[in-house]
Amino acid sequence: MNGESTEVAVDVRSTEGTTVRLDTLEDTLRFGRSLGAMLRAGDLVILSGSLGAGKTALTKGIGAGMGVTGTIASPTFVLVRVHPAGPDGVQLVHVDAYRLAGAVELDDLDLDTDLTASAVVIEWGEGVAEQLADARLTIHLDRRPDDTRLATLTAVGDDWTPRMAALSAADSQSD
Repeated sequence: MNGESTEVAVDVRSTEGTTVRLDTLEDTLRFGRSLGAMLRAGDLVILSGSLGAGKTALTKGIGAGMGVTGTIASPTFVLVRVHPAGPDGVQLVHVDAYRLAGAVELDDLDLDTDLTASAVVIEWGEGVAEQLADARLTIHLDRRPDDTRLATLTAVGDDWTPRMAALSAADSQSD
């Protein structure tokens, strides 16, 4: 936390259980920007982790990488925030499923219609949002005692495999 840039290492030998160490808030934002730059309409990213694990910070980075307009803030009390696309981009639909009772309430939000035209990021979505898309990226954020984070990425669907490799390449070049 001394302000120095640290390397974000991604192990892409497997699309299940790939781990990214995020030492600082800037690392989290940078990783989010790299991920956001490769998101496209129809993508679903599911975020999980305890309170304070960095889900909203990661989403801020994703939005910056996508070039969306507006401030990214947690949608806890409004459930869904739509961030308009920047030039030549796609919009970001940011969902907080924390207060939802399950998949039925998530389905009531009609996200499947948004998913075709947007990239959708769902905080607290693990166990309730997987039915929205056959292909998806799940990221579990674990806040460590030293205040670093470990992000475990699980990709489902063939189109995520090459993007995981591209994400690794982008992060290794960002330092």
